[in-house]
Amino acid sequence: MSQIVGKHKLLSIEEAAQYTGLSMHTLYKMVSQRRIPYVKLGSRLMFDIGLLDGWLKQNTVMPMPEKSG
Repeated sequence: MSQIVGKHKLLSIEEAAQYTGLSMHTLYKMVSQRRIPYVKLGSRLMFDIGLLDGWLKQNTVMPMPEKSG
């Protein structure tokens, strides 16, 4: 269940998995390796949608331009 804390929209791990297209297992692994931004609220693991968007943009690999001729 997503939450709004201040001006931050937080996603649960299930919602973050659906949003990113990654499995929950992969997200848990990335969290344990500190490879993805997350928020810990007590025992709950949450993901700030703005930080996820930035992380996705930063990790996007752009295609090479086509060679002409």
